[in-house]
Amino acid sequence: MPKRLIVGITGATGAVYGVEILKALRELSEWESHLVLSDAGALNVWHELKMKRKEVEALADVAYQPKDIAAAISSGSYLTEGMVIAPCSMKTLAAVAHAHADDLLSRAADVVLKERRRLVLVPRETPLNLAHLRNMVAATEMGAVVFPPVPAFYALPKSIDDMVAHTVARVLDLFAIHSPRLARWQGMKESRPERD
Repeated sequence: MPKRLIVGITGATGAVYGVEILKALRELSEWESHLVLSDAGALNVWHELKMKRKEVEALADVAYQPKDIAAAISSGSYLTEGMVIAPCSMKTLAAVAHAHADDLLSRAADVVLKERRRLVLVPRETPLNLAHLRNMVAATEMGAVVFPPVPAFYALPKSIDDMVAHTVARVLDLFAIHSPRLARWQGMKESRPERD
């Protein structure tokens, strides 16, 4: 049986993160991607990437409608390795933090948490207000990993694509999917600058 990873894409900016995660999973024969693209996420994917819903859904092995609360991933008996929500809107973060499972995206996240599987949230908002921070704390206390897509400048990225690829690879690391293309910190190899 392939390993299953649920990928949620919400309406926050940064749709490229979810799309690139789906593309990375397509390259791995032992992994199966299960996509939930929210309605706001579909709007944002079009705005930022000029991709239609069906084009994004075609990247996944299985795609669900966001209101399909009876989908396989809404039950803990359906085995998955966990879930990543990238990007994660503050609305979805709040739903996860308060177990407000009123759609498939938040229900699937709730299932992942209750089954003690890995949930990774890639929130895209700045600056953060106190409700955002408290919701991140609540989600973390329940076992989620909050992973803001902060650029790793030590990798010396040359483009936005490089920064996105680094973040995607680091997110997938959390599911033991290790990319040989990831620029991993090895310590400073060059001699350090002399002090003034």
